[in-house]
Amino acid sequence: MIRVQVPATTANLGPGFDCLGMALELYNIVEFSKIPRGLIIEVEGEGAGNLACNEGNLVYRAARQVFDRAGYMPAGLRIRLINGIPVGRGLGSSASAVIGGIIAAKMLCGTDLSKREILALACAMEGHPDNIAPALLGGLVIYASVDDEITWTKVDLPAGLKTVVAVPDFTMSTRDTRETLPHMVTMRDAVFNIGRAALLVAALQKGDLSVLGTAMEDKLHQPFRSGMIPGYKKVVSAARLAGARGVALSGAGPAIIALADNNQELIAEVMKETFRESGVNARSLILAPSPVGARALEVI
Repeated sequence: MIRVQVPATTANLGPGFDCLGMALELYNIVEFSKIPRGLIIEVEGEGAGNLACNEGNLVYRAARQVFDRAGYMPAGLRIRLINGIPVGRGLGSSASAVIGGIIAAKMLCGTDLSKREILALACAMEGHPDNIAPALLGGLVIYASVDDEITWTKVDLPAGLKTVVAVPDFTMSTRDTRETLPHMVTMRDAVFNIGRAALLVAALQKGDLSVLGTAMEDKLHQPFRSGMIPGYKKVVSAARLAGARGVALSGAGPAIIALADNNQELIAEVMKETFRESGVNARSLILAPSPVGARALEVI
C-alpha cells in the first residue's frame, strides 16, 4: 500500500494574487493499493458522500495522467481518501487531490518525476499554481511562470505565527469567482498590490507582524469576491479587533484567514460568532503553517 499526505493551502494572502501561497497543518491522505481488477474508491471525512467514487474522481484523474505518461496501468486499483481539508472553501482541497494522485501514481508505477514535472502536470489540470505549489513544496511559496515553467522560492516564516481560519458552511467555486474578476486593472491598483505584496513578504521574513494589517490589503480580487460572502467585512473587522495581525480571503473563499501570534482562540471564536450573526454557520480552525509539503507516509 502507498500512503501520501498532502497539506491544505491558503492562496494569495491578500495582495499576492496567483503568486503567493502557504501550506497549512491540515491534511488529506491518499492511499493506493493494487487489486486483481476494477476500480474501488472510498472517501472518508470531508466530502464523503459528495465526491465522485468512479473514474471522474479528481485523484484518479490525476493518477491517470501519470499512468498514461509512464505507459502503465494497474489491472485493478483501490483508492482510499481520508480527507481533513474542507471541500470548496478556499483551502486547496482540489490541489491536494491532484498532488496526492500524481505522487501516489508515481510511486505505484515507479516512474521518476521531478518536482518541476509534478508541478507542470498538476498545473495543467488545475490551470494555475496558487494552491498546487505550496501543497507540493510546503511553507510559504512565491511562484511565477517563466516560459511556461513554474519558478519558485520559499520564504522562512517567523516562529509562533499561526493562522485562524473561519470556514463557512457553504461552498464557492474558484472558476465561478474568477469570472467576477476584471480582465484589466488600473495602474493605480496594480501599484497598490505590488507594494503590499512586497511589504507582506519582507514583513514575514523579518518577523515584523505589525505591518500585516496594511500588507494584506488587496484591490485585484477581494473587492469582487467578498461581496459573495455574507458578513465578510464584519468578520474581518472583528478578527482585527480581537488581535489578528492581518486578515484576508483564503484563496477564492469563502473561508477567511487571519494571521496571528497570540489570542488565536479569541480570534477563532469571534470570527465564528460574527459569521453566525450574519446568518452563516461556520467553524473555526487554528492551524500552524506546514513547513513540509506532500510526502509519502509509508509504502507496504
